[in-house]
Amino acid sequence: MSSRQLLQLILLVQALFAAGIALAAVQWLDAAPWQGILLGLAAVVLVRLGINANNFLLSARVASPTPPAFRLGVSGQLRMMAEEFISSMRLTSWQVPRARPHTRIYPDAALPPVLLLHGYGCNSGYWAHLVPLLDAARISHATLDLEPLTGDIDGYAAQIEQGVQALCAQAVAAQAAIVAHSMGGVAARAWMRAFGSARLARLITLGSPHHGTCLAAFGVGLNAAQMGRASPDGPACDWLRALDASEDASKRALITSIYTHHDNIVSPQTTGELAGARNLALGGVGHVALGSNRRALAAVMAELDGLRQSQSAHRDELAAALHSTAVASGHHPR
Repeated sequence: MSSRQLLQLILLVQALFAAGIALAAVQWLDAAPWQGILLGLAAVVLVRLGINANNFLLSARVASPTPPAFRLGVSGQLRMMAEEFISSMRLTSWQVPRARPHTRIYPDAALPPVLLLHGYGCNSGYWAHLVPLLDAARISHATLDLEPLTGDIDGYAAQIEQGVQALCAQAVAAQAAIVAHSMGGVAARAWMRAFGSARLARLITLGSPHHGTCLAAFGVGLNAAQMGRASPDGPACDWLRALDASEDASKRALITSIYTHHDNIVSPQTTGELAGARNLALGGVGHVALGSNRRALAAVMAELDGLRQSQSAHRDELAAALHSTAVASGHHPR
């Protein structure tokens, strides 16, 4: 079963639950039909709100210390929780159930094409808010649905390789950048281990559990276990430690890890810090909201825009090499 099908099934269950509450209210409480419908919808929202709040409570028990500069007052915490709840409702009730992978190529693109990788239990619908920004910047991009839903993260590497090759071919580019949320960032690193980094211009991860999350224990599937961590002070699982050991300084230099000190799924939150990578910390943003929060999206776009300089340097190096070859062969450019 795909994430799309699973969320569609969950939506059906929620609709039946709401209908049952509405019918009971009309028959047993003499409520008007519209009152019963509102009561049913409210019951669903309250259950979803409770689940969301529980995630914050669970993550707080194993959280890393929040630096003073990122600490929030009561109003800031309420705003963050509201944003996370709205983002979660929108993602699971609208974006994921409707999403299909897509590719969009801009022949005049000035930046490398971007492959978008979603996180655990999600699909390409996660990127509904980043895609319009890529379109506005005329950056070629493609989304990819990693399947099976509860599969081996190493198994996703071949899918990512196919996605990178196809995107580079369609965009006529030597390299692609990858933007990945949560599990997608770990999967991209597994792809680097399996296929190398020659085709990678930049890997930008959002809220990825690079050293494991204690909340993975509540997940289902091999991929959840591969993101596990027994305690906030303990080491990551064996799989993540092996992945960590496979990376040298050159690979880490290609990675930007954007994480939030208030992540309600990836905890301890400093698991997002990756030695040798460019680490960007945010505050006041939840896990799901990283895909729609303006500051998080601005950070992603800034990292992509930073590739202009490296591309320009690459073109200068290529031109210099061609010039040297021409001089050595006696063909002087005019």
